[in-house]
Amino acid sequence: MRTFNLRVSKGRFSIHARVQEIGRDVLVSLWGGSRPHIGAIGMATPRPSLKDPTKWSATSSNFTYVGHKEDTVVKMISEKVASRLRTNIVVVAGIHWDKIRPEEIEIIQELTHQLGDRILNRFRRPT
Repeated sequence: MRTFNLRVSKGRFSIHARVQEIGRDVLVSLWGGSRPHIGAIGMATPRPSLKDPTKWSATSSNFTYVGHKEDTVVKMISEKVASRLRTNIVVVAGIHWDKIRPEEIEIIQELTHQLGDRILNRFRRPT
């Protein structure tokens, strides 16, 4: 069972990830900001694409605590990793900065996309 940590940063923003293989499945914890917490959970399972059965996609379910917005993060990462690694994945995320501006939210989205790519780069499975 492999476990590793990753971190991406830009300016005052830093997001951490702990990735753990559980058998063939993957568990990812994401946190960052002034008050790390659990805001949303996303789980995805791979399946052939509905548009092109020769390609892989994923189906996901997300649970978000009231008032939290990490659902977009857990959905994006869980689907991306599940479809590329062809395995089940659970992503737990809690990222918070006080008084964040819209342009800063774009930075957070960029960082979470980078984290998803970096997670995939650590694995060597079918694409």
